[in-house]
Amino acid sequence: MAKIKKNSHKILYRKYSSNFKYVMMVVCVLVITLYLPKQPRFRYEFEKGKTWLNKDLVSPFSFAILKTPQQIAADKKLVIDNILPIYQYNEDVFKDQSEAYLSEFDVKWKSNTLNDAEKEANRQRSLDILKIVYSKGIIDVNPKHQKKERYYDFSLLKNNVSTKVNSQDVFTVQSALTFLKENFKSDNEGIKKTVFDLAESHIKPNIKFDEALTATVQTNALKSISTTKGMVQKGELIVANETVIDEEVYQKLVSFRETYDAQTKTVGDDKLVFFGQVLLVGFIVTLLMVFLFLFRKDIYADNRQLSLLILVITSMLLVLTWAIKFNLSNLYLIPFCIVPIIIRILFDTRLALNLHLLVILIAGFFVPNSFEFVFYQTTAGMVAIYSIKNLVKREQLLISAAFILSAYFISFLGITLLREGSLTDIEWINFLPFVFSVLLSLLAYPLIYAFERVFGITSDVALIELTNTNNKLLRELAFKAPGTFQHSLQVANLAEAAIFKIGGNALLVRAGALYHDIGKMENPQYFIENQTGVSPHDKMPYEQSAQVIIRHVHKGIEITRKNKLPESVIDFIRTHHGNTRVDYFYQSFLKNSPEKFIDENIFRYPGPIPFSKETGVLMLADSVEAASRSLKNPDAQSINDLVERIIDYKLEQNQLDNCDLTLKDLETIKLIFKTMLMSIYHVRIDYPKTV
Repeated sequence: MAKIKKNSHKILYRKYSSNFKYVMMVVCVLVITLYLPKQPRFRYEFEKGKTWLNKDLVSPFSFAILKTPQQIAADKKLVIDNILPIYQYNEDVFKDQSEAYLSEFDVKWKSNTLNDAEKEANRQRSLDILKIVYSKGIIDVNPKHQKKERYYDFSLLKNNVSTKVNSQDVFTVQSALTFLKENFKSDNEGIKKTVFDLAESHIKPNIKFDEALTATVQTNALKSISTTKGMVQKGELIVANETVIDEEVYQKLVSFRETYDAQTKTVGDDKLVFFGQVLLVGFIVTLLMVFLFLFRKDIYADNRQLSLLILVITSMLLVLTWAIKFNLSNLYLIPFCIVPIIIRILFDTRLALNLHLLVILIAGFFVPNSFEFVFYQTTAGMVAIYSIKNLVKREQLLISAAFILSAYFISFLGITLLREGSLTDIEWINFLPFVFSVLLSLLAYPLIYAFERVFGITSDVALIELTNTNNKLLRELAFKAPGTFQHSLQVANLAEAAIFKIGGNALLVRAGALYHDIGKMENPQYFIENQTGVSPHDKMPYEQSAQVIIRHVHKGIEITRKNKLPESVIDFIRTHHGNTRVDYFYQSFLKNSPEKFIDENIFRYPGPIPFSKETGVLMLADSVEAASRSLKNPDAQSINDLVERIIDYKLEQNQLDNCDLTLKDLETIKLIFKTMLMSIYHVRIDYPKTV
């Protein structure tokens, strides 16, 4: 039985990697379409006050005309206003208070040393008056029911019978006490005071507001409110072509759309709907692949970066599907702007805008008011892209969030004014989902870090961290090989200035320049910039010396990979010498051993040659800076000749064949190198004398 080779999956991947992207495309389309809502979508878009540009719309079925939210709110207010507050009549209050009154009457009478012969008659007379008061009722007045008037109507529930009563028709505690004082007659002031004091303590409200019962009645009444007003019969004209959509027609169209969406949840062929979704989503994903093939071949060829783009598309649309499935209160809560932010920072502006538009176009098929949705998200996404040119400072995300929120606000205000034509009718609470969405877009920052680590992409933030000279690896280089460190700093300055002028990623060049000679840390004494005395090469064969020098490239790759530096930075280590020869030792070998056979590859760097503007500029900067140190008396002419000679030599050696550097770029690079080297070596420029 044949054994499966170790790492066979890697071999298969390399063999079929060019086809893997198509597998990812198919998986992306299937995952998105499997989870998207399957009901057919309402085909018409309309706005109040606009002209109906479609053909005459005739109703294919009968449906009820829905009331507007304003009409329903008015009906609710009317119902609430017409429901009287419910007060309960409690007979037990008189029973409890009368018993307490009688028990305290004897004690009070005796303590005031009143005549016992008059006690029974006065007790009965006062009790009869209290009975009249409690029988009529003593209300516990609720200030919120008084509104602007002192008296108000309420429903009095007595023995399960409801009666409409006005608060003026019953007693309050104060008016009950006044009634008692007016109707209880006695010539003895002591008796009157005793009765009044006792009554004041035992006149309590027996008509109290029943908040729970009132709320229940109001809730039941609100539930019974009709949400419709009239019907549109099957075959009836809803709106004619070129008719202005007024309030009445607009409400008919809204009602038709709602009924249509409700019916199509159970009607229609799911297989055909699924096929339609596959066509649309597949077409959108294909457009993305065509864009990458035409304009970003580097991403198209890199399955890791391509998988990141597909992951972002799929995740965003799955979030939308989840929101629709669980009836999220507002789809504008979803932070769609997080897509252009992430793609802009990790890649570029064109790709960010392209990908954002594709996501929004797909989402537009499954959201209400799709034109508004597309307008909101497209404009906000464009602002997000424009506001983040390079993420080099943390506050840039906050500034971008403020710009995105401003874009949403302008769109919200404009669309609302266009629809309502009034500032007073704007419901500002509807803007809150946009605020929440913008806050969620700040999650882009940790996501960018995660994507960098998982997919091996280097952002400007990562490059800034790498170019910090307090970085552990650069500190080690400065300690072990100070000459190399200073050389790297000078190369970084030269290369960064050149690439900034001709166009390119200046941060990437600077990072590459700082680490391009990191391999010299292994044997720093073998490199001239770190030597302070006798060179160890003096006692070594030329072939061995060449190999020691060449080894710093391999060692640099090994060190940087061990420290998990991005491959985009490691590329500068691999290419900064291209496949040139170590000419000093090669020429020395030819001069001193002409009779020996020489294998030129022993003296040649492994390559590859530079393959981008950035790596090409670094090669030139490295060679020019190193050669400039050999100038004994640097002046304008010697520096000029040096730069010209070095760059011409690289061209002759075909080291720049794979770079997209133009002749104009090379002339610009030469000028910058000459100017900066003259500044470094303090060369005085001779100006023509004035007459």
